Amino acid sequence: MITSRISLNGGSRTIASIAQNHAAILESVVAACARVDRSPEEVTVIAVSKTVGPAQIAEAVAAGIHDFGENRTSLLKQRQELFPSESWHFIGRIQTNKIRDIVGRATLVHSVASQRALQAISVRAREIDVVQKLLIEVNVSGEASKDGVTPEQLLELLDLATQMKHIAICGLMTIAPQGDESATRRTFNGLRTLRDRYAPRYEGCPSVNLCELSMGMTEDYVLAVEEGATILRIGRGLWFDPTLLDDPA
Repeated sequence: MITSRISLNGGSRTIASIAQNHAAILESVVAACARVDRSPEEVTVIAVSKTVGPAQIAEAVAAGIHDFGENRTSLLKQRQELFPSESWHFIGRIQTNKIRDIVGRATLVHSVASQRALQAISVRAREIDVVQKLLIEVNVSGEASKDGVTPEQLLELLDLATQMKHIAICGLMTIAPQGDESATRRTFNGLRTLRDRYAPRYEGCPSVNLCELSMGMTEDYVLAVEEGATILRIGRGLWFDPTLLDDPA
């Protein structure tokens, strides 16, 4: 059975049945896995939280969803404290002055995009004696509007991570261009290629184990699964009537 990781914020549009939307998403994931001979057990759905509030989180938990994602530090802290038994992911841009509220609170940080952020997380994790799980964000598409290290910078960041005892790099993350299926697929394929290229280099390293690929949102998660995604970040497709969507998250 595929598990799900969700997130919430406050929204203005009518919310459809969370359980029904979740079931439909999982059904699509199963079908996509079948097309490329993958097991659905390899895929985790994270619900992105920027558009709904605590009442919907509670409804999602009641429906069996227990993993949530936030892209704002203040809401990550607030909601993790409201729902401490659930798993919370940080998927937003990292501000080093707010790392104190992320490290030790987030199950997985998806968006490490610089040496500065990596070093700051390592320092904070050492201070509170935790091992913080992370993903490196890679700007595979090369779009100026997107965060992430370039593919050429990735190896340097991974090598730096091998020296840090209080972090665990679990894989890579990317955001694909929207509205162009071929560009989207190339981006996802590019992230998988990077993972496959570098994973053997770090075999046996406790700080780097490139098993996860966080890629795919509401608009493109089926393509992401077909290209090897292990983590999907889905927001509005879970919380709202799919016919009303105009936001790809």
